[in-house]
Amino acid sequence: MNLSLAWRTVALLACAAALNYADRTSISSVFPLLRRDLGLTDKDLGAVGSYFLWAYAFASPFAGYLADRLPRGRLVAASLFAWSLVTLWTSFAGSLRELLASRILLGVAECAYLPAAVALIADHHPSSSRGRAMALHLMGLNAGLVGGGTLAGFLGETHGWRFGLQILAAAGVVLSGICALFLREGPGRQAATARVAAEPLGAQLRSVLSNVPYLYLAVQAALVSIGTWMFFNWMPLYFRESFGLSLGIAGFSGTATLQLSAVLGALVGGFVSDRVSVGDPARGRLRVMMICYLFCAPCLLMFLVPGAGFAAISAAVVVFSLMRAMATANETPVMCDLIPAENRSTAQAFMNMANTIAGGIGVYVAGSFKEDYGLSAIFAGVSAVMLVATFFVLLASRQRRA
Repeated sequence: MNLSLAWRTVALLACAAALNYADRTSISSVFPLLRRDLGLTDKDLGAVGSYFLWAYAFASPFAGYLADRLPRGRLVAASLFAWSLVTLWTSFAGSLRELLASRILLGVAECAYLPAAVALIADHHPSSSRGRAMALHLMGLNAGLVGGGTLAGFLGETHGWRFGLQILAAAGVVLSGICALFLREGPGRQAATARVAAEPLGAQLRSVLSNVPYLYLAVQAALVSIGTWMFFNWMPLYFRESFGLSLGIAGFSGTATLQLSAVLGALVGGFVSDRVSVGDPARGRLRVMMICYLFCAPCLLMFLVPGAGFAAISAAVVVFSLMRAMATANETPVMCDLIPAENRSTAQAFMNMANTIAGGIGVYVAGSFKEDYGLSAIFAGVSAVMLVATFFVLLASRQRRA
């Protein structure tokens, strides 16, 4: 194994991951501007988040099919270039219909990235270093959320909501060229491609979907995504409305409280993941996930405490996000432990589909019930969702032992 190539691949993909999440979530930091400029309601804003996620979901299986059969590095570069062009187009939207159309196209363009990127990292890294490698990639995703939200918020106050999207689009076009030049396929990739090309699609799908521990893992990931995407989409507006913060500060606070702690959680979780990978790696990683979820679930009950201030709410979200990220850092390595190399993109794509369908439902439901119940009650309800996700991790662990 070429260690320099393996870690260079992770570094490039972490940068691409940052732009992937920045482009999809930065728009939530300028919701007040969209509401004013395009005359949108809270339900319309929920649709902006949900349409992206649902388009992403329904195109994901096709993306996984391609990533198991085509050069994954080239697919990453092509996806990055395509979603950057769509981000640029989004900046010229003049109505709700145009905005929703651009979000649908963004979902289709972005969904090809993650199945190819995750499988490419796994191709370059054995189980002993896979946890750290996946954690660094996850850190890129989290950094993109903070950077994209903050950039969009600050530029929105001074230059309008369109300019930040144009900056992100330009950065993506440049990075897509760098990825096209420097990403390389992992060792053994050619043989794996030949095996999966010779296998009928139906047989490949049956192999993935008959793996019971994987199915339990996918269900827990979808449940966690309900809460995760609620926070990504609505947290900046919550801080803006609850504490009277400016767009820039609300955009930073709404993402930083979630994601700066998640960066640390991903790093720690990745190292822990590799430490418990001796013997039965999947079983050890699933145990870490259960412990982390049990610690993070009660934190969100702080939203129900009368008079809880900015500091108390922020602290609760930070602890929740830290423990959630430690668990999530084990999720993709577990999937790679359960699924053979030639099917990993397809398996990741089905998880992405479930995650984004569930996340889109969560975002839309939050927007629909925001006026009646308030975001505080909605966020507190995520605690129960996390406990149900913990139960499915337990089922995956027990099935793995059986």
